Parts: sequence; C-alpha cells; structure tokens
Amino acid sequence: MNTEMLPDIYIGSGTCGLGAGADAIRIKVNQYLEREGIRANIIEVGCIGLCSSEPLMDIRLPKRTRLSFEKVTTDQVEPILDELFVGRLPASGILGQFREEGMKAWEGVGFIDELPFFAKQQRLVLQNCGIINPISIQDYRNRDGYGAFLKSLREYSPDEVCDLVEKSGLRGRGGGGFSTGKKWKLASRVKAEQKYLVCNADEGDPGAFMDRAVVEGDPHRLIEGMAIAGYAIGASKAYVYIRAEYPLAIARLRIALDQSREAGFLGTRIFGSDFSFEIKIKMGAGAFVCGEETALLESIEGKRGMPKPRPPYPSESGLFGKPTVINNVETLANIPTIIEKGADWFASIGTAKSKGTKVFALSGKVSLTGLIEIPMGTTLHEIIFEMAGGIRGNKAFKAVQIGGPSGGCITEANLGIEVDYDSLLSVGAMMGSGGLVVMDEETCMVDVAKFFMDFIQRESCGKCIPCREGTRRMLEILESITCKPAQGERYDALKRFKGIMQLEKLSSVIKDTSLCGLGHSAPNPVLSTLKWFRHEYESHIFERKCPAGVCTSLRTFTIDVNKCTGCTVCLKKCPAGAIVGSKKTPHFIVEDKCIGCGACEEACKFDAITVNV
Repeated sequence: MNTEMLPDIYIGSGTCGLGAGADAIRIKVNQYLEREGIRANIIEVGCIGLCSSEPLMDIRLPKRTRLSFEKVTTDQVEPILDELFVGRLPASGILGQFREEGMKAWEGVGFIDELPFFAKQQRLVLQNCGIINPISIQDYRNRDGYGAFLKSLREYSPDEVCDLVEKSGLRGRGGGGFSTGKKWKLASRVKAEQKYLVCNADEGDPGAFMDRAVVEGDPHRLIEGMAIAGYAIGASKAYVYIRAEYPLAIARLRIALDQSREAGFLGTRIFGSDFSFEIKIKMGAGAFVCGEETALLESIEGKRGMPKPRPPYPSESGLFGKPTVINNVETLANIPTIIEKGADWFASIGTAKSKGTKVFALSGKVSLTGLIEIPMGTTLHEIIFEMAGGIRGNKAFKAVQIGGPSGGCITEANLGIEVDYDSLLSVGAMMGSGGLVVMDEETCMVDVAKFFMDFIQRESCGKCIPCREGTRRMLEILESITCKPAQGERYDALKRFKGIMQLEKLSSVIKDTSLCGLGHSAPNPVLSTLKWFRHEYESHIFERKCPAGVCTSLRTFTIDVNKCTGCTVCLKKCPAGAIVGSKKTPHFIVEDKCIGCGACEEACKFDAITVNV
C-alpha cells in the first residue's frame, strides 16, 4: 500500500513534549493501531512552539487537513482515534487545523495560524519545526530544503553571497547584534589555506531554549545555513559546538549530517564544484562562559574554556590560529531564507536597524509558554498580553527579564517598547539570545537579582579578578539584605544600606575592567532591578520585609491564640525550636529564633498561623 494514502499521526517529540509524556502517547498509539489492525505512519516531530499545550498529537487522514490535539493523555488516545477513523470530530481537545492546499478542511474547526499565540508570528527560522520529520532529509527537501545552498553554488560567487547577507541587514542573533555580512567579509578577505566556521549552539542562559528547539526540530536547516556560510567565507571545515545536556538535539543532528553526506550536500567537491565542506560536532561541558566566542574556541581546541583578549579577533586568528567565523544557530538558520527570497525581501521585515524576525523563549508567569518568532518591532505588550495570553491566574504584571543573566528587566511603563536591538538598550536591557522571563506581583525583584548573580558568580571562569571577586561580593551583599541580621548586630541597617552603595560602585568596576562580555554584562540584573525597584531594596534593608513574601528569612509568623488548640503539631515541626507552649494551651513564636521556613503554617490544621510580609 502507498504510505502516502495512509493516515499520518504526528507526535510532538521535542524535549518539552517528551517531558510532558509524548513517549507514552506514542506507545499508546502503536498499541491501538496494532490491536485494531490499522496501518498508519507515526511521525515524531519537533516542538511547534506551544510548549504549554504539550503533549501534542496531530492526525492527518487521507485528503483531509491535519488536525492538532493539545494536552493529550494516554486515556484520550483511543477515543480520539476511534472518532477520527470513522470520520467524526472528537468532542474535545482540538487545538486547531493546519492550512493545507488541496486538502479538505474540517468544518467548525479554527486554523492554527488564527490562534492568538500564532497569529502575529512570522515563522522563518521555525517554519518547519513541529511540522516535518526532523530526521527525514526527504521531508526537508519537499519544502525546498537545500535549494538555497544549490542556488548559492550555481548562481553566486562567495563574495556575492556575503554581499547578499550584508544587504539583508541580518545581525547576529546570539546577543551581540553585529552585522553578519560584515563579519563574513572580514574572514573572507583574509588569505589562508584553512578557514573555519563555528556554530555556537551552547545556549546557557536560564530560560533560553531556542537553539535546542531548532536543532531538534529542523537540523537540516542549520546544516544548509552552515554550508552556505562555509561557501561564502571559504571555509572547508566547521564545528557545531553544542552542550552535552542536549542529547536529543545531538542525536538528530548526527542523523541529519549522515543523510546530508549521503545525499552529497557535504563532502569533497560538492556537486562538481570546487567547494568542499565538512561539519563535526563538538560537545561542550556546560560551562556558561563557553558561550563567549574566544572561550568556545579554546574549548574546541581541547583547552579549558577561558576568554582571551581581543584583538586579534577570530576573523583574523581564531580556531587553531586560523580565520574563523562564529555564528549562533538562529543566525545560520536565517541564511537559507535570505538566499531563497532575496536580501530586499528579508530587509522589508522589522525596523530600520533591526531586520528580520527574532525567536524568543517565553517562560515565567504567563498563561502560554513556549517559542515564538516575531518580526522585529513587535512590542513587548503584544508578546505578553496577546500572544502569551497575559499573566497566569490574573495576577498583576511586574516585570519581564529579557536577555538572560546579562540582560535587564523591563517594567510595565515600558511595555510599549518595540523589540529591537537599539530600543531595548535605551531602557537598560538587551536582546541577548532571546529569553523572556515574565514576573508577576508575587515575584521579589531582589531575589531575582540574587538568583542571576548567583548564576553568574558560579559560572565565572575566574580568570580576571573583577569578575571573579566582584560578583562574589555582590552576591554576598544581596544575601545579607535578604536574610535576618545576626543577633546583637548594632549597625545592621547602616551596613545593609552601605551595601547598596557598594553594589553600584562594584558594578561600575566590573563593567569597566572585566576581560570578556560575560564580565562586562554581569552586573546588569542588579543595576536594572535597582533602577526600577529600588523601593523593594529599601524595604528589605530598612523594614526588614520582603513585600512579595518570597525571602523566607525575612518572614515573620504569628499564632492566633483564639484559634490555637495547643495540639503541639507546629512545635514538633519547627526545625529551629522557635515555638513554645504546653499541650492544650495556645503556643507562641519566638521571633529571634524563627528562620521563616513556614513549616509551622503548613502543619497547622486550624489556620491559626499567619505569615506577615
């Protein structure tokens, strides 16, 4: 039987889908088909972006459009398939249907691209993710895959490809925002027998998972972008530097590379041209500093990943001392579209100085989390309150952290700002790699600053003193103002206030004297929260209170003597021995001993204990 006439069942099997239970869905589908004697194609796809709706299961019956079902559980699989295989729509669970030319649409079912989450997206980098089989080169080629690479080889010289990319206005999506075309030209003009291309897939920012999703969902697109880049700069060897914590992405990339070699898109004298190109995978050990390009190159060479002074820049002397271009996954994944549709078409998207689209990872206190790809110039308000469905639980919005640990927070007053490189810098934030962490009224901004500073301090390579010691001291100050003062400390409030002054001075020194980009941007989360939420710092210092009730060491608890029955449960649960009282008589909390853990409140069955914030 022709497999094209069989039903297609797509299982969202990216890391997010598997974490939500996609593998159990796949097993259940297989069991159903085997028991019922039904033949169908089961296709595991990457993440379509709507991670909060995983597990996703799509079904395409012959000559009918593809239907998508969200939050599928194992006990829903059989009822869904039972209904669809007799031509009826299931009563619930339908996310929407895809637009497919030549296929009959389902009546009364909305289209996926009309959902608020997708309606304002313009998917270039993510256009195949969640749609095609990531380990099928034929699926990729059926959607014009590798056409841009062949066009480059047959119609353009390397210099012309560089010109096209520069004219498009594509800027590096890894955070720096440098012109990609100019970077390529710098390397292409250097005379050398050997040049290298490096793909930086070592995304280490908390809340960022864009590169992982692209490699898991559409690895051939990355390979094609790298092949075009290699041709443009004259590189015959390339590396994908990817963190070892991405096993699924690595596995799918390996398969895609083997398929590309077999099909002739990688190797020696590709399709009879003078261009030879090979790609190798280098797994990183998870060090955040290796996202910095010179540290990354050191790691590929087998050395400890530590930044090096510049100049010389990698375009002149990079990997193994040879001219090297380093681009991240998203940057390279844009290249096929630019070649296919033209520089002018790509430049027509976005703002005056920020062209094209940008992929963001939405996480935090929003209703819908996942990946979105929006045209540059889309406002943060549109992203958070239209695409992401607003704040979860109808809580009040407080801030959004953009750009990861190196970025900054943006408050409600600036939500109307357009997302582009220059606009974000104007309010003390930065594009970064594309993480968006949304925070609500229950978030403590001092605690947020402490979280990011703890991350940065642990990830500092330790090579330069300002970053190594400065971030440690900043973390100590933040820890001191989120904890109760030591007993007998006479000048605690003064010391805590002085700490705030030291934070700003330390930030200036670290920014000015650190060796690499990680150190230069290390103080940003603290400076940003200080700028917009100084009142929260002051509350922690002078009132010794956390307005959000997050900093447990500053919480105090009170026992209502009218409700307390003297059951002694709270007394037994208190790890600090801060509760006193006799059985069947009201208990009391010794505030100086209380560590604010909340164990007593959780244990009390009579609601006699309240937390004071």
